[in-house]
Amino acid sequence: MRRELRPADRPEGPTPPGNLPFELNRFVGRADELAELTRALEAARLVTVTGAGGVGKSRFAARAAALAAGHLGCEAVRRVDLAAVREPKLVEYALATALELTDHTSRPQREVLLDHLGQRQLLLVIDGFEHLVDACASLVTELLGAAPDLRVLAVGRRPLSVEGEQIFPLAPLGTADAADLFADRAAALLPGFALDDGNRTDVVEVCERLDCLPLAVELAAGRLRALSPADLLGRLDDRFRLLTGGTHGALPRHQTLRTAIGWSHELCSAQERLLWARLSVFSGQFDLDAAEYICSGDGLHADAVLDVLSELIAQSVVIREEADSVVRYRMLDTVRAYGADWLEVSGDTARMRRRHRDWYMGLATWCELDWFSPRQAQVAAQIRTELPNLRAALEFCLTEPGETHLGQYLAGTLWFYWAGCGHLSEGRLWLERSVELDAETEDGDYARSRLKALWVLGYVAILQGDTVPALAALQECRDEADRIGDATAVAYAVHRRGCLALVTDDLPRAEELLRTALAGYRETGELNSSVLMGQVELAMAVAFQGDLAAAVELCEDVRLVCEDHGERWTLAYALYVLAYAEWTKGDLVRARQLLRECLVIGDTFHDLLGTVLTIELLALVTVTEGDAGEAALLQGAAGRIWPSVGLPLFGSAHYNAPHERCASDARAILGDARFESFVAAGARLEAGEAVQRALGRDTASRPAVVPGPRTAHPAPETREPAASPTVQGGETTG
Repeated sequence: MRRELRPADRPEGPTPPGNLPFELNRFVGRADELAELTRALEAARLVTVTGAGGVGKSRFAARAAALAAGHLGCEAVRRVDLAAVREPKLVEYALATALELTDHTSRPQREVLLDHLGQRQLLLVIDGFEHLVDACASLVTELLGAAPDLRVLAVGRRPLSVEGEQIFPLAPLGTADAADLFADRAAALLPGFALDDGNRTDVVEVCERLDCLPLAVELAAGRLRALSPADLLGRLDDRFRLLTGGTHGALPRHQTLRTAIGWSHELCSAQERLLWARLSVFSGQFDLDAAEYICSGDGLHADAVLDVLSELIAQSVVIREEADSVVRYRMLDTVRAYGADWLEVSGDTARMRRRHRDWYMGLATWCELDWFSPRQAQVAAQIRTELPNLRAALEFCLTEPGETHLGQYLAGTLWFYWAGCGHLSEGRLWLERSVELDAETEDGDYARSRLKALWVLGYVAILQGDTVPALAALQECRDEADRIGDATAVAYAVHRRGCLALVTDDLPRAEELLRTALAGYRETGELNSSVLMGQVELAMAVAFQGDLAAAVELCEDVRLVCEDHGERWTLAYALYVLAYAEWTKGDLVRARQLLRECLVIGDTFHDLLGTVLTIELLALVTVTEGDAGEAALLQGAAGRIWPSVGLPLFGSAHYNAPHERCASDARAILGDARFESFVAAGARLEAGEAVQRALGRDTASRPAVVPGPRTAHPAPETREPAASPTVQGGETTG
């Protein structure tokens, strides 16, 4: 007996006869994936849809089969659900039942299947085969070999791993589609429910917290019988307990989110379950080296981790991701939370989190050393990628008794990322948390960890223009360093006090402190990017006092050392000073060349401070070149970035002098109204757009802004400001 989709339930267009289940509610989203799967079925006779439990594989595959079968010229679509089949020998019988075959002979069931399918143009959907992989793989291989017009769409947590198979990984829904699904299912329970300004934010956050897994989203929508979206959001911390109560017609493993994922867990081997639990200590992505170190031991040898991890990937428990030829892994948060529950039950959570912390402590230590090397850009990218795990390590240190000193060490060790890569605000958060806690002892390495956190905290606060807490942290660092005789920490504390004097315009004091710090560094043999930055800051101090030649000599020396070591971040600040010197000499071409290099470096590291300082100076060069409109626009762009960095130009009269000179010259040329219109246009640029503008890219495509009324002194500039439709702010620090 043929069973077709009802017209109201099936996709548009003719659908071949078969036994696909009726669609009892609206199918939401996945238009692109459906089209892609149809193309995959055109190219391969065996396509396997894989994905995590609850991602919607079965519904998606049924929908795709209904859409693709007619397009592929199939005479029928047949689906076999193997979820309830426990014995491998029964696979053939389950398939025969789905095909509505009857055979009273004594022929083997496989022979009957081969005979029946041999000349038929059929699309066969095999769903829920993951616990019967070997039996299914053998049967599918033989069927495809004997039936040239047969196509198979397999659906499971892992591939069949047979020749000719094309794998189609299915990801969770996008946020918009997940919210649409939530609203659709909620409306079925509560007529009239719809997304509106009052609930949209909560619904979207619910969906995102549930990784946009369709099963989880539908179960969450079902809770609206008793809860509002806001109430639901507040209770999601215990999502496995909350999201129960699937529909009565659903498979038992789909009744709750816990059992949906538990179905995958039951099918794992003991080692796979062990690794699943241990991998839950990771936050975000991780790599193989980290997994082998952290998760090995006590029942799982390091050499076996790769093989077990590969099985978890095959079963869609772990997701493999590749970018720039680098392979990394992650788990959906809901899957990770399930593993974390098992890890807690085993009593191994604290030990695994400590191993996790140790790995990322080592990573941060090596990255700090590598920051002063040609690998600087790669180090920045690596820390950016590993930041979720570093945060988890910091959280562990600052909440676990006896670990405070390690949290102080880790927060301080990441100084180069906080200060150099646009994360001042987050760095300050961790640093303040760490120094607010008392270390376990006042001597030795424990004390040195605290001293490092203190001077880094002072440094970050200075860059944010917050002088009072900066001074307090640096004073404590200096006093404690003197007490325990830590000459290196003394040098860092003095250095940052000199930096503070520089940005608060106490130039003689700044020069004195910075020279003292540099001498201390030489005595202790300290050389890194921070030390070189001290020399650049000394150059600024002497330049502001009128000795530009000495400033150039200091920065040329920094440039040579940076080139020897492959250092780029500090180099940008040295080039900034050298560009200012070139401007004073009237060599605007050379000044612009140096500032362009500064911008490229700052953009590489997401260093907003270096970027905005460069844009400010570039505006001065630009107005000197005669382009007052573009100079005013760049000042507007810089003005938008400063709130994301700290106090504009540190509130310093000396740092502000080039800005005031530029504004005065541009305003005199443009007049007040036109000057303000150009500044406003620049303020509409995001940070990235401002960098591209300053680098001189895309000049031909810049739309014009209608300028204000002209004054008696017409502007000589030839370019008009960009009218950016963007209203968002630049990238914020932290």
